[in-house]
Amino acid sequence: MIRSAAEEVVARCLTLSRLSEETGRTTRTFLSPPMHAVHELVGTWMREARLDVSIDAVGNIRGTRNGPASARRLLIGSHLDTVPNAGAYDGILGVVAGIAIARLAENTPLTVVGFSEEEGVKFAVPFLGSRALIGTAQPLLDADPRIAESIRAFGLDPERLADARFVDATAYFEIHIEQGPCLEHLNIPLGIVDSIAGQSRLNVIFTGAANHAGTTPMHLRRDALAAAGQWIHAVREFGLAREGLLATVGRCEIEPGAGNVVPGKVTASLDVRHKKDSVRYAAVDRILESAKDIGVRHVVTVEPVKLLDIPATPMDPHLIAMLSNALSTEGFAPHHITSGAGHDAMILAQVMPASMLFVRSPGGISHHPDEAVLVDDIEAALRCGKRFVESF
Repeated sequence: MIRSAAEEVVARCLTLSRLSEETGRTTRTFLSPPMHAVHELVGTWMREARLDVSIDAVGNIRGTRNGPASARRLLIGSHLDTVPNAGAYDGILGVVAGIAIARLAENTPLTVVGFSEEEGVKFAVPFLGSRALIGTAQPLLDADPRIAESIRAFGLDPERLADARFVDATAYFEIHIEQGPCLEHLNIPLGIVDSIAGQSRLNVIFTGAANHAGTTPMHLRRDALAAAGQWIHAVREFGLAREGLLATVGRCEIEPGAGNVVPGKVTASLDVRHKKDSVRYAAVDRILESAKDIGVRHVVTVEPVKLLDIPATPMDPHLIAMLSNALSTEGFAPHHITSGAGHDAMILAQVMPASMLFVRSPGGISHHPDEAVLVDDIEAALRCGKRFVESF
C-alpha cells in the first residue's frame, strides 16, 4: 500500500509540474493563473484523503481533518510556487507527500497546507504564504501594493488577510528534497534537519554614468558594470575563504542595457548564508565594505538595500527525537543534516515547534528541470512520516 502511495506521489508531482506560466518548462509564481488548476487538483486529492478543503486570503490551500477537541494537531506542509524553469519536486513534494500521509494515517487529526509563495520570485519577498499563517504578512502588503493587486486578480480578498492566521496547531512538519548532494554522497535516503542556516538577502546598487561607448575614453568612464563585476568576483572569494559560508550574486539588472552604451547603473542581488548568525553578519559587513572600496576606485556610488534577514533556525529537539525514533524503527539511520536552503519551516518555527525530513536529491540537483527523486526514497519518507505522525 505504501509503495503504491509513493508511486502516486511521484506521478502527482509530475502532473503539477505541467501546470505552468510557460510552455515547455515549469514556472509558477505567486498566484499566477495556473495556480487555479493546481488548487483544483490538490483540493481533489485532499478531499480523497478525507480532508476538508479551504483557501485563505493569500492563496494557501489547506486540507483539515478534525479530531477530539483535546487532540494535538500537527500541521504538515510546504509550498506550491516555483522558481523559473523549475523541477517537479521542490516544495511540491512536501504537499503531495503530506496528503499521502494524511490518507495513510487516516485517524489522525492534522492539517496539510500548500503555501502560495515561498520562493519570492514575483516580488523579491519570500515566505509570503507562511508569514500569513503566523500573522506577519500584513507589513509586506503595506510595503508593496502589487501584492494586494495580485491577490485581488486571483479572486481573493486581501482585506481578509487576518483570517489566514492559523492558531490551531501544536507543531509543524515538512518533508522536502535535500536540494544538495550530501545524502547521495552518504548513500542514504533520508536526513533529519537539525537546523536551517540564516539568510541575508540584499540588493547592491552601483551607480556611475551612462555614456557613449565609442566616444568616452576608458580612463574617464564611470562604468557601473565594471565595478559590479569586480565586486561579484570578490563575493565568490569571500565565500571560498570561510568554511560553511555561502555567498551568491544570482541576478544583475543593467541600465540602460545597450551594447554601445557604458553601463550607468547595475542592481546586483546578494545572498549570504551560514548556520551561525555571527559569521553571516560579519561576512555581509566585509562584502559591503569591499563593494564601497571598489566603488571608490571606479568613481561609482554604492548603495546596499536590505531585503531579508532571517536568523538561523534550529529545529525542535523533541520533534527531532521523535523523527529519529521513527527512522530507526523503520530501519533507517537517523542522520542529521543542516539545511543551507530556506524553508517555510523557518517561519513556522517562530510560533511553534518545527521539524523537517529531507529526501535524497539524485545528483544534488534542484531549481532545475533535472531535479529528481527515487521512488524507494519516497516510500521510505512515507513510512517514516506515517510513523512520526501517528506517534505524535
